[in-house]
Amino acid sequence: MNFLRGVMGGQSAGPQHTEAETIQKLCDRVASSTLLDDRRNAVRALKSLSKKYRLEVGIQAMEHLIHVLQTDRSDSEIIGYALDTLYNIISNEEEEEVEENSTRQSEDLGSQFTEIFIKQQENVTLLLSLLEEFDFHVRWPGVKLLTSLLKQLGPQVQQIILVSPMGVSRLMDLLADSREVIRNDGVLLLQALTRSNGAIQKIVAFENAFERLLDIISEEGNSDGGIVVEDCLILLQNLLKNNNSNQNFFKEGSYIQRMKPWFEVGDENSGWSAQKVTNLHLMLQLVRVLVSPTNPPGATSSCQKAMFQCGLLQQLCTILMATGVPADILTETINTVSEVIRGCQVNQDYFASVNAPSNPPRPAIVVLLMSMVNERQPFVLRCAVLYCFQCFLYKNQKGQGEIVSTLLPSTIDATGNSVSAGQLLCGGLFSTDSLSNWCAAVALAHALQENATQKEQLLRVQLATSIGNPPVSLLQQCTNILSQGSKIQTRVGLLMLLCTWLSNCPIAVTHFLHNSANVPFLTGQIAENLGEEEQLVQGLCALLLGISIYFNDNSLESYMKEKLKQLIEKRIGKENFIEKLGFISKHELYSRASQKPQPNFPSPEYMIFDHEFTKLVKELEGVITKAIYKSSEEDKKEEEVKKTLEQHDNIVTHYKNMIREQDLQLEELRQQVSTLKCQNEQLQTAVTQQVSQIQQHKDQYNLLKIQLGKDNQHQGSYSEGAQMNGIQPEEIGRLREEIEELKRNQELLQSQLTEKDSMIENLKSSQTSGTNEQSSAIVSARDSEQVAELKQELATLKSQLNSQSVEITKLQTEKQELLQKTEAFAKSVEVQGETETIIATKTTDVEGRLSALLQETKELKNEIKALSEERTAIKEQLDSSNSTIAILQTEKDKLELEITDSKKEQDDLLVLLADQDQKILSLKNKLKDLGHPVEEEDELESGDQEDEDDESEDPGKDLDHI
Repeated sequence: MNFLRGVMGGQSAGPQHTEAETIQKLCDRVASSTLLDDRRNAVRALKSLSKKYRLEVGIQAMEHLIHVLQTDRSDSEIIGYALDTLYNIISNEEEEEVEENSTRQSEDLGSQFTEIFIKQQENVTLLLSLLEEFDFHVRWPGVKLLTSLLKQLGPQVQQIILVSPMGVSRLMDLLADSREVIRNDGVLLLQALTRSNGAIQKIVAFENAFERLLDIISEEGNSDGGIVVEDCLILLQNLLKNNNSNQNFFKEGSYIQRMKPWFEVGDENSGWSAQKVTNLHLMLQLVRVLVSPTNPPGATSSCQKAMFQCGLLQQLCTILMATGVPADILTETINTVSEVIRGCQVNQDYFASVNAPSNPPRPAIVVLLMSMVNERQPFVLRCAVLYCFQCFLYKNQKGQGEIVSTLLPSTIDATGNSVSAGQLLCGGLFSTDSLSNWCAAVALAHALQENATQKEQLLRVQLATSIGNPPVSLLQQCTNILSQGSKIQTRVGLLMLLCTWLSNCPIAVTHFLHNSANVPFLTGQIAENLGEEEQLVQGLCALLLGISIYFNDNSLESYMKEKLKQLIEKRIGKENFIEKLGFISKHELYSRASQKPQPNFPSPEYMIFDHEFTKLVKELEGVITKAIYKSSEEDKKEEEVKKTLEQHDNIVTHYKNMIREQDLQLEELRQQVSTLKCQNEQLQTAVTQQVSQIQQHKDQYNLLKIQLGKDNQHQGSYSEGAQMNGIQPEEIGRLREEIEELKRNQELLQSQLTEKDSMIENLKSSQTSGTNEQSSAIVSARDSEQVAELKQELATLKSQLNSQSVEITKLQTEKQELLQKTEAFAKSVEVQGETETIIATKTTDVEGRLSALLQETKELKNEIKALSEERTAIKEQLDSSNSTIAILQTEKDKLELEITDSKKEQDDLLVLLADQDQKILSLKNKLKDLGHPVEEEDELESGDQEDEDDESEDPGKDLDHI
């Protein structure tokens, strides 16, 4: 026992045993003890030893601990101890600071034990099943253990969880746990699970992760929340970054709208804790993930539009113009706004309308440019402003025109009360700060990007360099500064501006060549053998001269293409020129700038190349090389080909416009055709109806004509009597058919009455069958009234049918009489006139009665239909009443059973409590007899807790009987 206490205290208490032997004995107890208490005590002791003797416990006890997890699942306490022990073995977290070598050994040890644990995939599956337990002492250690496994060997554990049935879904349930400790550690677990695994990211997203995480962030206070908000934001980044499927799901689920409250931060100087800054920084990065330039253009565009529609962009601009915002948050906000507006015309227009809250109000663009050209501002902030300006002008010809227009003479404010964007750019372009020169040159180059109109407009800009001297053009002033030998950063910026300006603009090339000093300066720079620092400037000069050749329209006789190429061959040499041109793309900073649009530089001296300029170099380097080596004849052919292509393009454009107009006309004609088709169908329907009506009128006319002919013939020959005698049988046949039809209707009505009677009897039986209290309450008086009404209506129907049958009998008798009279007519011609008159009269009477009977039959059918509908409604009400009665009866039975069970449990508890009170009373009496003081109320729970703490502090006490 003394030895064990020495081991626990880190001392060598005796020579008999070692810690390995102690651990071995504990493992034997875990493996062989039949009593659960013995195994539990042994596992608890192993847990206490696992931190100090991690290697020994891991080697000897891991297999036994896994066996405990498999066999003793019914006892949550031993499962919790086993999971804690495994966590101590596998985890590399150490409270005290240790040396680097010791930390490295610890990490290797954790990886090795993790590899042993996951070698059997069933172990991970077992751990996932244990996470379904709600018991805190099982679920929490299980979450920590699985998180540690993912940190050690993430890809392998991810693959096991991915193929495990419902593996990810079980882990998602942790976010819904009401205990914050488990929920928060569940977020950390999902962070490790979703890292760099697109398949798991998709599953987690479709398991409603976005909804749950956004709810947690909202509950914790958005940006004012604590570390939990930070963890949730990191998990959201894992799910969305470089995952187009999840990004689309996030947008389609209207989750972008729920991001707006994150940025309602106000403009007070107070309230910016370190955690809030961290949270807001992550929130801004999350917005940038959705609108990153590396995403597919369609996805980025739809997210940008959603952010404008929900007011998120407006909220970001509010932070942008607010006071008291920390510098790093302001910088990240500028970068975020940049990517939200990049290439989106609606967002760019809105950003152009934003004003800073100053007196007088100034456009946000002007305020930002003032920061960019101010050398006292932080470097990262100036880079962010430049990126924002570039994104504002990206594919925005309207914005480019507005910026260039602020430099033109007609739009400059003569009073000087306000500063325009163009004036700020010119000021930065010619300031003494090389970084301002570079930023202003790049910003102005973006105002000319792929916009030939603005390149020509910028040629009109005149600058007053000094008092008394005539103004010079902006183009000339740039070349003047270039020739003065300023810093490399300034010259690189100006050369990039000039290359962008002159490319695809022959008029600008002509203006540049018109100054006779420019070409000699460029050839001189290229021909010199300068150091490595100047090689980049030489390459840019070669590019500018190559642009002057390739886009030259030969309008200046002294600087035609052929003469410039001859000059290069004499002064520089074609091979040397191409070699100098290649210095640009070989520069180490060129490839770095070509990767991302954002100007992200560690320090100002690395700020050399612009992203868009690298695209221009890649586009022009090859064509300039070909142009240098081409002969004059090839140039002429190329010019002819260009002209032919231009003519062809013009023809194609003309035909495109014609086709577009024809398409519009065709669309209009299609609409007209569809309208005419509809009208034609309507007219065809009307014509068909009219034709049928005309046919009916013809039939009626023929019938009337025949009847009139019969009335006018009072005397005639035997042949005429035979003809009339031929008409009579047709009418009699029609009467027979009508009488048969009436008989069929009577039989049908009789069958329907029989069905009604049977249904009424069923309703009566269903009403009288309800014997319980619920059925008598549900069947209402209104139902009985409806049944009485149905009976009365059926009686009326019966009487009507009886009268109808009497009339039909009379008609049959009259029909027999008519037949007899017809036969008598055939024998005697003399009495023909009188018989005809009688038959006509009788036929008219019969037709009137038949029409009346048909009308009554129709009315009876409608009444029967209404009665059938009412019967159906009553039947549905009775069915619902019966189902409700059954449900209520079932619930009543359940409640009675529960009441009975609860009464039994209460009785048992009362008996137990009475016994417990008796025992406590007797123990108190014994303690009083022994002279010990006894308190009125014993705090048993606190005492139990203290006992458990004592056991955890001195695990050796549990081993007294070893």
